[in-house]
Amino acid sequence: MGRIGVDIYPLQDGVGLAEVATFGKYLGGSASNVAVAAARYGLDSAVITATGDDPFGRYLKAELTRLGVDNRFVGTDPEHNTPVTFCEIFPPDDFPLYFYRDPIAPDLTITEADLDLAAIAQARIFWATVTGLSREPSRTAHHAAWQARGRAEHTILDLDYRPMFWSDPATATAEVGRALEHVTVAVGNREECEIAVGETDPDRAADALLERGIELAIVKQGPKGVLAKTASERVEVPPYPVDVVNGLGAGDGFGGALCFGLLAGWDLDYLLRFANVAGAIVATRRECSTAMPTTAEVTDVVGTSPTASANDTTTPAAATSKDR
Repeated sequence: MGRIGVDIYPLQDGVGLAEVATFGKYLGGSASNVAVAAARYGLDSAVITATGDDPFGRYLKAELTRLGVDNRFVGTDPEHNTPVTFCEIFPPDDFPLYFYRDPIAPDLTITEADLDLAAIAQARIFWATVTGLSREPSRTAHHAAWQARGRAEHTILDLDYRPMFWSDPATATAEVGRALEHVTVAVGNREECEIAVGETDPDRAADALLERGIELAIVKQGPKGVLAKTASERVEVPPYPVDVVNGLGAGDGFGGALCFGLLAGWDLDYLLRFANVAGAIVATRRECSTAMPTTAEVTDVVGTSPTASANDTTTPAAATSKDR
């Protein structure tokens, strides 16, 4: 549940937008990218979001279907335009983003009445992002969704904090605090953890999240790898080195792989290594949604899980789950 929009990405690297000559058009938005990544592994995924009643909105709904994501929960806002996002590409670590979402993006106009609460309650995984808490009525709709789930297993909060969407950091911290009362998994980078729980040290941040009732806390550390903690386990995996083209979709690639691994019942070490490599592969490609790797591309690097459950497989078609 969350953002959707059109990514307008330059086809030239190392130059600002004023000098870019050509662009590519892609489906974007963090939650939508995660849904695409999950579908890439053969999972049955859907996204709760909304577009404008315009050509870009029609493009996004068609593109979701083409990429294997159920679009039945994508609404149409007749009053606001489908948002677009531009970026600049300065590899390996500078990718400024320019969001065009004013006065409000359709995905933030979702109300409780727009939700299929039964489907949300029954889903094996429910993924939401902090951005969805930045405005009403989306904020109230998110809490209605969490109430329907009752803090069920695999209720995930992406700590995806974008300061341009918030009036001030303190407001974001307060809203994230309320959200953490309803979720069981939290994932974010060190800066996002600082907004969530006031900690940037990975271990202290993970511990603070666990103290809020989180069952699995994941702290992404960029070039230093990933740390995850539960009440009884601590796992840290090193980074997977790649030549970065565009790092903007790596976190969403990680998220889709995380969903796949949780449903497969993998041990935490293998799950983190799989998700880490998945995100790294996305960073070697220009776009986000259409850059998501297949299972085979990731297992070629990490191998297959040594503790695979019965429904674990390296072939996406056989991994399909009929639960959204």
